[in-house]
Amino acid sequence: MNRRKFLTFMGTAGVVSALGTAKVAKAGVETFPYYDNGYGVLHDMTRCIGCRKCEEGCNRVNKLPAPEKPFSDMSVLDKRRRTTPTAWTVVNKWDMGEGKFAFRKQQCFHCNDPACASACFTKCYQKQPNGAVIYDGSQCVGCRYCMVACPFYVPSFEYGEPFDPVIKKCTFCFDRLKEGKLPGCVESCTMDALTFGRRKDLIKIARKRIEADPEKYLDYVYGEHDAGGTAWMVLMPKPKDLPQCSTGNAAEAKDAAKRAGLDTTLGNQPMAEYTYGALGAVPMIIAFWPVLFGGAYGMTKRREAIAKANLAKATAEEKQKVMDAVVKVIEKEQGAEAAEKARQQMNEALAEADAPKTDGEAN
Repeated sequence: MNRRKFLTFMGTAGVVSALGTAKVAKAGVETFPYYDNGYGVLHDMTRCIGCRKCEEGCNRVNKLPAPEKPFSDMSVLDKRRRTTPTAWTVVNKWDMGEGKFAFRKQQCFHCNDPACASACFTKCYQKQPNGAVIYDGSQCVGCRYCMVACPFYVPSFEYGEPFDPVIKKCTFCFDRLKEGKLPGCVESCTMDALTFGRRKDLIKIARKRIEADPEKYLDYVYGEHDAGGTAWMVLMPKPKDLPQCSTGNAAEAKDAAKRAGLDTTLGNQPMAEYTYGALGAVPMIIAFWPVLFGGAYGMTKRREAIAKANLAKATAEEKQKVMDAVVKVIEKEQGAEAAEKARQQMNEALAEADAPKTDGEAN
């Protein structure tokens, strides 16, 4: 799929709906409240056997589509997987060295100061007092800045949904927590590899396990400080061929953590501090381009039965209406000068999209 087709595809959700519901927030540095008494989960990799019961539990309580291969099929562990719109948690197998393997559950880490939320100019993400980072797609325009901002590559976009694609990710079973229930994955774990509780208490539990068996555990609680701290934390096994790290030393833990698929180079500062400046200041027109082209494409498809001459005229009129609507929003948010510049850019972009395609662009 080339760039032109990609932009066209991404906006099929509908321009008018997006413009009508999006409440665009002004970019600027701010901080999210830190909820010291929020919940979290401690994942102990030394106890995980890769049974995929957590995947099954997540699928069940969130009513997600059944996977292509059943949860009893362990062959999926032979290939590295990421979370998807229909699989909000996945288990991967990691080579820890000297023929030893360990399993790690991957899902949204529910950061204390989430980069996804700072990058989202329509404010679809919210950090909740109970520790969850939740997403409301009613205002989403499909820009996918959250996917770019997330240091853990978690948010996933419904590329296969043609009319109203949104972002999907682990919700920390937010509704279940409000009812006093455990997250589906924690409830389904039969090996006590997932411990649910207050985040501050989980850190104490992790420290006690490390102190009790320093040869078994790496002296590093992943997520305690990484990327500003996360609600979901990981206890890693200590590889036999690597020295023990100093308590919480990210640089010394780097090599061992890498074997478990974890990055200790993110630093202790919230990633949101970087994404506010880098993504929050991106001109609004960039976010509306995919919507503009996609809306034009959808309207064109609905008029395929019209005679060729009338179709061309109708399509041009619809494109103009769409452009006027987008420019109106930009003028309201950024002023007349920005709106006029945006109009010029969109005219150029539409001219390029309507230009005859070469053989190389046709595929």
